[in-house]
Amino acid sequence: MNLNVTKAGLTATLWLCGTVLALGQRIDLKDLSAFKNPGSSWSVAGNVFADLNAENILKPTKGDGILVNQSTAKKAGSDLYTVNEYGDVAVELDYLTSKGANSGIYLQGNYEIQIDDAWGLRNATSHNNGGIYQRWDDSKPEAEKGYGGVAPRQNASKAPGLWQHIKIVFQAPKFDAAGKKISNAKIISIDLNGVTIHENVELFGATRGAAGAEKASGPLRLQGDHGSVAFKNISITPLTALPKMRQGNDDDPIYINAESNNMLRSFVDVAPGVRSVHAISVGGPEKTAYSYDLDNGTLLQGWHGGFVDATPMFHDRGNGTSRALGSVTHFTAKPVLAIAKLANAQDKWNADTTGTGFFTKGYILDSQERPAFKYYIYGNTVTDDVKILANGQGISREISLEKPAEGLYFLLASAAAVEDLGNGLYLLGDKAYYIQLADGSAKPVIRDADGRKQLIVAMGSKLSYTLLF
Repeated sequence: MNLNVTKAGLTATLWLCGTVLALGQRIDLKDLSAFKNPGSSWSVAGNVFADLNAENILKPTKGDGILVNQSTAKKAGSDLYTVNEYGDVAVELDYLTSKGANSGIYLQGNYEIQIDDAWGLRNATSHNNGGIYQRWDDSKPEAEKGYGGVAPRQNASKAPGLWQHIKIVFQAPKFDAAGKKISNAKIISIDLNGVTIHENVELFGATRGAAGAEKASGPLRLQGDHGSVAFKNISITPLTALPKMRQGNDDDPIYINAESNNMLRSFVDVAPGVRSVHAISVGGPEKTAYSYDLDNGTLLQGWHGGFVDATPMFHDRGNGTSRALGSVTHFTAKPVLAIAKLANAQDKWNADTTGTGFFTKGYILDSQERPAFKYYIYGNTVTDDVKILANGQGISREISLEKPAEGLYFLLASAAAVEDLGNGLYLLGDKAYYIQLADGSAKPVIRDADGRKQLIVAMGSKLSYTLLF
């Protein structure tokens, strides 16, 4: 395998310590009173689900706390405007899309940050999720009418029906006493799903679909006429001082690429204070990757976007760790054995490898240099064949035993919540990722364990499923 290493030059980073926050507004979504004249397509709900197999479908349930827009081609919805208006502002919220949906967040009603279903897309444009949408000039030739859009640095998007988190720091345009614009609006930064996708982008004018002329303050506007989408945890914080910028940092970043199939052995920090010391990260041209714990046969995390930041591993003396460069989905809070021998489906899961005979046997590579991991446990050799899906939307996994065995169970997931969506599809955590079992699989058991939910299934001789995120 080729280890493709890029040493990135010094880049501008935000020094948010210089930001002064005024009293913020967390929108109370018990009703729609924070918005001007909401149309009939908008409602509040207690929960909401997307259909992975049907375009533009969201299914809300009764309750509050979630803002839902249901817009169809036959009955288009309308845009939603906050009652309050803002100048320099930090906006932070969660959203999820239906399959194939399109929406947007308009700062001051005029500058659109695009929302769409860009799940698995390798090369995002300004029209895709997290992009700064184009400006528009009808007087130009058709091919030139749209201009000035800015694509996200990488596609950090998640699947329809999963919550995505965005943080936007925005500088409003400034005007003199006569109303003449003296400085343009600016996107100071946008982070999507933990990844910085824009920094210091000047907006030379309003984007297409603007509500009106540029001005010093305006409402937050949520697009509602292009598709079904949901929002929650909407926080809008006026800024009384803007973030300061500083150039570069002490380390010259070392990024490892995966333009072809690639692997890196390193330590991986699973959670604060929890480290896998025998981990391997695997990525490929699909721009999706995962980390695997060799000591337990456990998938640690998966992500979309860039491959690995190896700066802490290689810089100076290093500490052995690497970091995912994309939007990470965590599959476990700590490395635990993937397979256990249980007397029944409610028996306690093994705390460690004691008495299991576990030892790793490394991995074998296929013709495309993709690994299948092998280990020995309970007198059996296990092959754990993990593959990135060709469409980049997740990971497939086939676990097989060398010989049939009774009483072996596989830990599919441990999460704060597990929702059975039917037909072998499960939703994990607070809509963090999906598990889809192959047709004909044994029915998993959802059980309580140490204040969390576990999803386990009897092994048989082979188990196949996919993780979608």
